[in-house]
Amino acid sequence: MFRCGIAYPRCRWILPLLLLFAIIFDLIAICAKSGWVENDSGTDYTNMWSRCRGQNNNYDCKSLMSESWAKAVAALMIIGLIVLIVAFIISCMALCCNLIVGLLPVVGTLLFLAVILQFIALIVYPCKFSEQFIYEGHYDYTWAYGFGWGATVLMIGCGILFCCLPRYEDELSGIAKTKYLYESS
Repeated sequence: MFRCGIAYPRCRWILPLLLLFAIIFDLIAICAKSGWVENDSGTDYTNMWSRCRGQNNNYDCKSLMSESWAKAVAALMIIGLIVLIVAFIISCMALCCNLIVGLLPVVGTLLFLAVILQFIALIVYPCKFSEQFIYEGHYDYTWAYGFGWGATVLMIGCGILFCCLPRYEDELSGIAKTKYLYESS
């Protein structure tokens, strides 16, 4: 006999793990030295903090922190990461130690706040970068910028789940009987 059902108690461990992955993705995006944007020939790249030009590992780097838009992007990404870390800590307390259902919507709200902050940063960066450096050639966005979007997408999904989970308190605690989606005989 084959049975297929949803094991809600596993969510208690999977959701904080997904938030941990989002933290790691954010750290990769923020700390990436190789750049968020680079040109076709690899002679020019720009990360969140600086713009570097050169060849053969001999780059001359200038800080972007003199630009107000770059400061705003850095501040929004860092504040979003801090909010994400707070949400991770609260989710561990709410799900891993004891089941505290009242904290789950708080975690969801914090995640949506972090999503808004990082979404704004990840939109402002390419707009202002293109506006400032549009005449200097063709640029591609790299994996580091993609990790920023990956963290944001993970936070959206987890935020939705954290807002929906209070409806399934009995299933999360293991009290409710398992409902099978499919049973074959």
